[in-house]
Amino acid sequence: MTEPNNHTTPFSPWRARLHEVIFEADDRAGKLFDTVLIIAILISVIVIILDSVQAIRENYHALFIGLEWFFTILFSIEYVLRIICVKKPLRYIFSFYGIVDLLSILPSYVGLFVPGAQNLMVIRMLRLLRIFRVFKLVRFLGEADALRHAFYSSRHKIAVFLTTILIIITIMAAVMHVIETRAGNSDFNSMPAAMYWAVVTMTTVGYGDITPITVMGKFLSAVMMLIGYSMIIVPAGILSGEIAVQAQRHARRSTTQHCPSCSRDGHEYDATYCKFCGEHLNPEHAGDQHLDDS
Repeated sequence: MTEPNNHTTPFSPWRARLHEVIFEADDRAGKLFDTVLIIAILISVIVIILDSVQAIRENYHALFIGLEWFFTILFSIEYVLRIICVKKPLRYIFSFYGIVDLLSILPSYVGLFVPGAQNLMVIRMLRLLRIFRVFKLVRFLGEADALRHAFYSSRHKIAVFLTTILIIITIMAAVMHVIETRAGNSDFNSMPAAMYWAVVTMTTVGYGDITPITVMGKFLSAVMMLIGYSMIIVPAGILSGEIAVQAQRHARRSTTQHCPSCSRDGHEYDATYCKFCGEHLNPEHAGDQHLDDS
């Protein structure tokens, strides 16, 4: 267990309260903030989507510009408040969500000074990624963490599976290259083209841009399709077993509380200190805690 910091920097009550409202969802103010922010993000994304349609943009161009600047200013204020209420602003600024927050508002400001920066406006779609943080649904985050661990734990089995698939593709491509080339089929005049056909056939996509003309080639195509169907269940079974194991390991419930120092969540309900950096999770009462310890 991480030892708590012996020296806790002062954290004013208003900053602690602001951090609780913005980063937490445990009281009415925090839930209201998240609800308003989710609505704003969704509407801004809808505006970006509609603005990409030329017929709609020509009729509502002025409205879209006004809404875009309204949301840009709104998200800019929110971004500044997030920097103010965290104990280590640089850690938040260079975190994943901090960069997403910045990129979601930066294109509008860049467009004021850089001609032709309108092409960067598509970056504003990153605002949609912010919903995953705003939701603060720890059960979803826990499932994502379990999936990540499942991939990591089964990496050797997946590697063996992919190697087997690659060997099958290479062998079948070589056979098809020989058979179809002798029959005068120019679609299989190279091994890369034959391997492309093998991948498309095994995945049962079947674009039809490369097709065999011989009876043996068509027979091998059918065999490849059946192999592809039978192979689908293999990685699913591997991951399902690992996910079940990870779900048992992560059965303990965690809260939505963010650490005011490192901004990471996933702490237990009875946690007092951050398990990542050791900072007190309730900076408003951190001073009282240290007085009691002394």
